[in-house]
Amino acid sequence: MKAVLVVEDEKLIRQGICTMIRRSGVPVEVILECGNGEMALEVLREQRIDVMFTDIRMPKMDGIELVKRMQELPHVPLTVAVSGYDDFSYAVEMLRSGVREYILKPVEREKITEILQKFDRELEQGRKTDAHQKRLGEQQMKQLMLLEHTDEELETIRSGYKLSFFEEEYAVCCRNRRADDLRSEGGCIFLPDVGGNDLYVAQRDALPFLLRNELAESYVGVSGWHRGLDELRAAYLESLAMRRTAFLRCRPVAGFGEETEHVPQTLVDEALKLTEEPARLRRVQLIGTERREELARAWRQFLSEVKNGRIAPELYVSCMEEFFRDVARTYRNALEEDDAVFASLRELFGEDHIGVYEEKLLAWLTELSERVGNALDINRNRQKLAEAVKYIEENYAKDLNMAVVSNYIEMNYSLFSYSFKQYTGSNFVNYLKDIRMREAKRLLAESDLRIIEISQAVGYDNEKHFMKMFKASCGVSPSEYRKNMRQEP
Repeated sequence: MKAVLVVEDEKLIRQGICTMIRRSGVPVEVILECGNGEMALEVLREQRIDVMFTDIRMPKMDGIELVKRMQELPHVPLTVAVSGYDDFSYAVEMLRSGVREYILKPVEREKITEILQKFDRELEQGRKTDAHQKRLGEQQMKQLMLLEHTDEELETIRSGYKLSFFEEEYAVCCRNRRADDLRSEGGCIFLPDVGGNDLYVAQRDALPFLLRNELAESYVGVSGWHRGLDELRAAYLESLAMRRTAFLRCRPVAGFGEETEHVPQTLVDEALKLTEEPARLRRVQLIGTERREELARAWRQFLSEVKNGRIAPELYVSCMEEFFRDVARTYRNALEEDDAVFASLRELFGEDHIGVYEEKLLAWLTELSERVGNALDINRNRQKLAEAVKYIEENYAKDLNMAVVSNYIEMNYSLFSYSFKQYTGSNFVNYLKDIRMREAKRLLAESDLRIIEISQAVGYDNEKHFMKMFKASCGVSPSEYRKNMRQEP
C-alpha cells in the first residue's frame, strides 16, 4: 500500500502504532502522523490515503467527527478506530459511519499486522478491478471515437460507466504515437494508440496545463469544445484533422475553428501541377538514375507546396499513397523485405511534423536509388557476361584471351576478370581451357582427325602444348584417350 495515516493525540501511542506498522511485514511507502482530527482532515483533502488508524477522543476534532466529515471526500480510506474500553458506544457509532475495524488500547502488534494484511489484499484486489474497469472504459472510448454507434449502443455505454467526466466541457488533443505515457489524472484521460495516434481528453481547466507540460514538445491537433459521450467521435475527428494541419504546417498547436491563411488561387493552380500524373511519374522514375539532386529537388518542391498550404492534405495523402504503391511495384527487387524505414514512411503522419518526415524520406530515397542503381548495373553486367560466354563458345578455336573478350563486350579489364568469375564460377583461363578440352575429347572420340589437326581446331597452334594441356586435364594423352574411347563397347 502507498500511504497510511495515524491520527492520535498522545505522541507515544502514535509513535508506537507507527513502529508496529513498519514491523508488520506489509510494505507501506509512507506513514503519516497527525495529532488531531482537523490536521487529519487536511491531509485527507491533500493526498490519497489507503488506510487510516484514528483515536476516538482527541482535541479540536474527535474521531467520530473526522469519520463523518471525510465521507464527503473523493477518496475515503479504509479506517480503523482505536479506543479504550469506555469508548465502546462511540466506536459503535463510528462503525455505522463506515469504520472497518475496531481495536482496543493497548494496541497489540499482532492485531495491527492482521488488519494490515487483510487491507493490503483488499486494496490489491481493488487496484486490479479498477485497472480492469479503466482498460474496459478506455477501450469503449476508443471504439466510440473510431466507429459510428447507434443511440442504443451509446445508451448501453452510458449505463455501464461513471460518466461525470463528460458532463463537463472537454476537448480532444491528438499527437503522433509515442512510447511515453501520460496516466489519466486531474481532468485528463490518456488514450494511447487510437488509429495510430495518442489522444488526450482534457476538461477546460486541465487543457492549458496539458499543453504547457505533457504536450509541450509535441505537434498537436486540438478539437473544439464538446460535452457528453454523444459528441466524442466528432471531437476525435476534429482533433485528427487539426493534427494533420499541425503536421503539414509545422505548427506546435493547431486548434479547430482557427482562421486559416488565405492562399491565392493562382498559386494553388500552379502547385496542383505537382500532383498530376507527369510530375508523379517523374518522382518515381528518377529513382535509380544518376540524377540524385534532381530527385531531391522534385521532392522538396512538392513538400514545400504542401507545407505552404497550396496542396490540400487529402491530395497530399493520395499522392503519397500512390507513390509508395508505385515504388513497391516498380522497385520490388531493390526493396528489402524488412525495410522498417519504408514501413514507417507509409505512416504519413507518424513523425512530429513534415520537416522531420521530409529529411527521413530523402535519406531513404537516396539509399533506395543507390540500391536500384547497383541492381541495374548488375543486370547490365549480367547481360554483358552472357554475351561474353556466347562469344567464347563461338570463337574458342581462335587466338582468344581475356583482353579480346573484355574489349568485345566493352567492359573494363579488371572488372571483367572479377565479374566473369562471379558469373561462371571459374576464371577466364580455366573456363576457356575447359571448353577447348571438351571439344577436343569429342573430336578424338567421333572423328579420324590427326592430333595436330584437333589441336588447331580447338585453338592450340602448338601441338606439344596441346598434348601437355590435355594430359593435365584428362590424365591421359590424346592418343590414349582415343584408344580407350574406341575400345569401349
